[in-house]
Amino acid sequence: MKLCQIPPLLKPGDLLRVIAPSGTLREFSAFEKGIEVWRDRGYQIQLTDGFDDRWGYLAGTDQARRTQLETALKDPNCRGILCARGGYGGARLLENWTLPMSEPKWLIGFSDVTSLLWSFGQQGVSGVHAPLLTTIATEPDWSTQRLFDWIEKRTLPSIQGTGWGNGQATGLLLPANLTVATHILNTPLQPDLSGVILALEDVSEAPYRIDRMLTQWRSSGAFQQIRGIALGRFSQCDPPANVPSFSVEEVMRDRLGDLGIPIVSGLPFGHDGENAALPVGIPVLLDGNQGVLSFPNVAG
Repeated sequence: MKLCQIPPLLKPGDLLRVIAPSGTLREFSAFEKGIEVWRDRGYQIQLTDGFDDRWGYLAGTDQARRTQLETALKDPNCRGILCARGGYGGARLLENWTLPMSEPKWLIGFSDVTSLLWSFGQQGVSGVHAPLLTTIATEPDWSTQRLFDWIEKRTLPSIQGTGWGNGQATGLLLPANLTVATHILNTPLQPDLSGVILALEDVSEAPYRIDRMLTQWRSSGAFQQIRGIALGRFSQCDPPANVPSFSVEEVMRDRLGDLGIPIVSGLPFGHDGENAALPVGIPVLLDGNQGVLSFPNVAG
């Protein structure tokens, strides 16, 4: 992966466009509260036509959702793109289609937005793996402030987890939802993984499915290129009661513990809780002994 360009800093008063590139909106109350978070900060928020469409489980047809994204990217007054929600469908937009990127703009979201964040990264633009409009209103103050500090001031404090050892590694940060990233492996949507610090999270995946996905990474050789792994929250991933199973922690230790690279678990990002903003494609330091993910080239 190549070093990504950070888009021009935002300031209150700037215009941000809302798009729904994945699943259809189902939580309008949470969505509207999310918009208010940004408006209360002073931003102009414009809902892109089609954001509330529905085509099965998708927020409109693939072409309609592409049009939303193209409209935001081509709008000269738009400084950044806010994703309404995750769900599924982002990767469908990228089949045989290239993002019309004329100038770097902020892209903010996570979960299914992984495919778009990675696509921006392939074009050298740093998006932010950060709360969606349907989740930001429930973030703790420090997490929301962290996002604003990054996009407005380029400051980013380190985050603390549990270190598994194997020293330190530096590399370019590549955050992702594990399920989405696994289905991108070995396709044209996959960035070059060499020299990457991979940051993973997921939700509602049974331990055996996490095992299956991590085994796919191992079998494909993808982990051989990676310098370190930062693990966030794997929520709603407990096995059903009375069903023989490993825990998620046991699966992680089994499938990742022998890679010989720094790994830090329990970092505060992911679904169903605090979701610390993580920029794509910027240099980071992962300390597997101290359990810290830090950002040495930025203030904070």
